[in-house]
Amino acid sequence: MNQLLDQAAVVLVRPKYSENIGAAARIAANMGVTRIIVVHDTEPDLQTMLKMATHHAAHLIHAIERFSCLQEAVAPFNWIVGTSARKGRQRRTMKHIKTAMQTTLPHLKNNPTAFLFGPENSGLSNDDLKLCNIIATIPTADFSSLNLAQSVGIVLYELFSGVQELTTDSTPPTLPKLASSQEMEEVYSLFEKTLQKIDYLKETDYNYMIYNIRHFLGRIGLRAREVKVINGFCRHVLWLAEKTDQGGYRGH
Repeated sequence: MNQLLDQAAVVLVRPKYSENIGAAARIAANMGVTRIIVVHDTEPDLQTMLKMATHHAAHLIHAIERFSCLQEAVAPFNWIVGTSARKGRQRRTMKHIKTAMQTTLPHLKNNPTAFLFGPENSGLSNDDLKLCNIIATIPTADFSSLNLAQSVGIVLYELFSGVQELTTDSTPPTLPKLASSQEMEEVYSLFEKTLQKIDYLKETDYNYMIYNIRHFLGRIGLRAREVKVINGFCRHVLWLAEKTDQGGYRGH
């Protein structure tokens, strides 16, 4: 079970209060997750974090990884789960936390997985959620906003329970290793350049189209070799378009 949980990391994006980082670390320790990543421009207060984490999770506080950029923080992960309660046209379809975990668990064995939690006052932004393969939501009776540590606790409890069930199953489902977030960002960028070059993207719906492309490719989960095929195709299209612009390509 520990081998699966070691694949998971809690990523706290721009948290406002050091107390919540410490409380989240304490919960993570209770649920067997040992990796905490904080994305913030400034260093959180160590003593405040340690006080909330207690001696039980002090080792997680001392081992916190810190980045100023979310894209850099999640670059090595192959599966990324965002958490959100906000809806909108520019937001991806959200899955109930139990459904999201059912989708995530088969990836866990072969794919380092990040669970993203946004700042206490606003949650993850649209740009943050673009990096996610799926978005999980925690249903509530009325007021949808939960304390950061509460959200971490609920998500990691579902993870821990799901891993327990997997390890008692004689043939737990597993999915192959996927392309990393960094590799996916490269394919998104090249795909966008290709669509721009062939005038496929319209100015009025540009962001919406890019959003849908990212949603589709992220949701299906591409392997590294599939990313290479798409990149190769895009580069060839760009090469042909460039030759055409220069008057040097006439087809066959």
